Amino acid sequence: MVCVNKLESILEEDGIIFLSYGGSFTQSLIAGMTGVLEKEVEEAELSMKTSNNIFVVFIELAQNIMNYSKKMNNSIRFDPKGLIYVGKKENQYFVCSQNIISSHDKQKIESRLAEIVKLSQEELKALYKEVRRSGKNSHDKGGGLGFLEIARKVQNIEFEFEALSDEKLYFKLCAMV
Repeated sequence: MVCVNKLESILEEDGIIFLSYGGSFTQSLIAGMTGVLEKEVEEAELSMKTSNNIFVVFIELAQNIMNYSKKMNNSIRFDPKGLIYVGKKENQYFVCSQNIISSHDKQKIESRLAEIVKLSQEELKALYKEVRRSGKNSHDKGGGLGFLEIARKVQNIEFEFEALSDEKLYFKLCAMV
């Protein structure tokens, strides 16, 4: 799994990290990082489809961090901090993120992602259209349209949870474009 805790090994194995950031997330920061990422993908001369897919995944994961991260201590308070990076390893582009979530959110996210990663592209497309039409889960925490949008744009999604306490976990997701 290309995951946050393996960032160093990516670089050691001649991987490329286009963009990495760890800290508090805001909408203006996400816009600024998107500008930097745009410059990097232009220099890499990526196809329009690959570039678009990277941007979609990056924005969805960054907004997920900004909107749903929790404080590291025992409170369940919101704290828009996390880590995100975009890179390339062995001709495969990836976008990875890590943020702290509550154990309650884990239940929703894990079941939703487990369902999504099993679907074919045709099934993803149909489910996406159904959710868009119905409005169901479109703004819920833990896997509304965002995870469906990511799944439609990538070849593979890997995710894991790492316990910090009874109430808090690191949520790590890596999407291979």
